[in-house]
Amino acid sequence: MTNKIVVLGSLNVDQTLHVHRLPQPGETIKMTAQSSALGGKGANQAVAARRTGLAQTAFIGRVGADAAGKRLLHSLAAEQIDIQHIQVDPQQGTGQAYVLLQDSGENSIIIYGGSNQALTTADVQAAHSLIQAADFLIAQCEIPLAVIAEAFVYAQQVNTRTILNPAPVVPQLPAEILEHTDLICPNETEAQALTGIAITDEATLVQCTQALYQLTQACSVITVGDKGAYLVAKDISPQLIPASAVPVVDTTAAGDTFIGAMVSQLQPDFKNLVAAVRFACQASALTVQSLGAQPSIPTYQAVQASYS
Repeated sequence: MTNKIVVLGSLNVDQTLHVHRLPQPGETIKMTAQSSALGGKGANQAVAARRTGLAQTAFIGRVGADAAGKRLLHSLAAEQIDIQHIQVDPQQGTGQAYVLLQDSGENSIIIYGGSNQALTTADVQAAHSLIQAADFLIAQCEIPLAVIAEAFVYAQQVNTRTILNPAPVVPQLPAEILEHTDLICPNETEAQALTGIAITDEATLVQCTQALYQLTQACSVITVGDKGAYLVAKDISPQLIPASAVPVVDTTAAGDTFIGAMVSQLQPDFKNLVAAVRFACQASALTVQSLGAQPSIPTYQAVQASYS
């Protein structure tokens, strides 16, 4: 069965500054290169769902009335993603992300919200029929939290499963969002912000995931970089799904690829969560081996071939 997925989220153009390492306070360093690619957590996750799982994918969001917005709309349409509910904002420019990419492959990202922050609850209400017809609704935190709450409350009313990627870090998510989340998927930094438990080893990883599960009463999957992902869910034994050991070029969009790939494979009853997480780990391992956000997201065929 092909999943029907709606992504509610951000659309950005990424400007990547390539550096040997991050500068110290007061220090000036040279860039080794610079590049531009399409991104935004929401857009990345939609592309990942479409490419890695061939899911029927639609998007709710906003871009500016500028060249960057046109570029994003054209790119998503080319991916065969439904863009009917992406509004063009005449006042706010398209979102931008500034990525500091180190030689190690690790990155630091600064976000300008722009039109992403202009998204409203009315945009969600206009897409009710889209959400009702979906199997899953995915959201991240690069858009106003009130918009996520509106969407998640409605989604659960119409039996559409809700997936929350609490990124960037939001230490105190509104109860209205947590109470209407079916699956939450942070990375270790975001999980620590939500639970107060720092992940330093496997024991604290287990504690943090269990605390997240208790906090949300939702299926909880914490991604832990090259170690893989740890999951806690009802009727499924808590476990670490390891990641493949691969050379790392750029970690940008690795987490977004994980989310999109996982949901593209997930059954609405979550019974195949372990298999979906394993598939997502494999997809992310391919993503980190290439530069850029959306350019690095693999296809379903590439993920399948990587198992051999």
